[in-house]
Amino acid sequence: MKQHIMIIEDDIYLREELAHTFEKEGYSVLSISSFQNPEQEILDAHPDLIVLDLNLPGKSGFELCKYLKGRCTFPILILTARDNLTDELRALGLGADDYLTKPCHPDRLLARAARLLKTYQRLPLILQFEDLSFDVDNCRVIQNDHSLTLPETEGKILKLLMEHVPDVVSKECIANEIWGGLEYVDENILQVNMTRLRKNLDKIGRKNIVQTVRGQGYTLKESKTARVNEQAGQEPKL
Repeated sequence: MKQHIMIIEDDIYLREELAHTFEKEGYSVLSISSFQNPEQEILDAHPDLIVLDLNLPGKSGFELCKYLKGRCTFPILILTARDNLTDELRALGLGADDYLTKPCHPDRLLARAARLLKTYQRLPLILQFEDLSFDVDNCRVIQNDHSLTLPETEGKILKLLMEHVPDVVSKECIANEIWGGLEYVDENILQVNMTRLRKNLDKIGRKNIVQTVRGQGYTLKESKTARVNEQAGQEPKL
């Protein structure tokens, strides 16, 4: 199966050159259509690795790196013309997995990308929302000292909600991802599984974390502690 590399670079000529470099090595290359609010488009693409520039129109690479690392587990390789140590340390502090400066020899870029992909293949897929962790591979949800293993369908629903925080996930999106739509299954199946998921999360102390948004779908609700920290100028734990 081909691995998917997403290149987030606003220089179209460099982007095409990078795409060609990766495609020659057998990778599938993805890109985004807008640099203004690209977060959801990136998450929906589920790339195996991102090559990210820092100097972007709209949101900076620093902002994107911080946002993505709080919501997903794919590696981020920074490729930028900013060659000072301060920027490198800042990017690494925000969760970037590697930092290369332009111009960069194609073989060095490919080697670093291959190393990151190999490393992440050996890691369990862990999603995080505040202090709630979800081990996707084992369908195990962990809250402080409490944990439990979810049934497969409930795990798939929680994975979708965690991947899309803070956005609302529509009923249609959940149905399509899990059952391929609701045409050939009982129309109450989503509600039944959502009720079971809520009860299981309540067992480990996260009652009402799954919220229904009338007429839209479902989302995860921040805890009161997270909101208090945010109002006090502290960043909530992701």
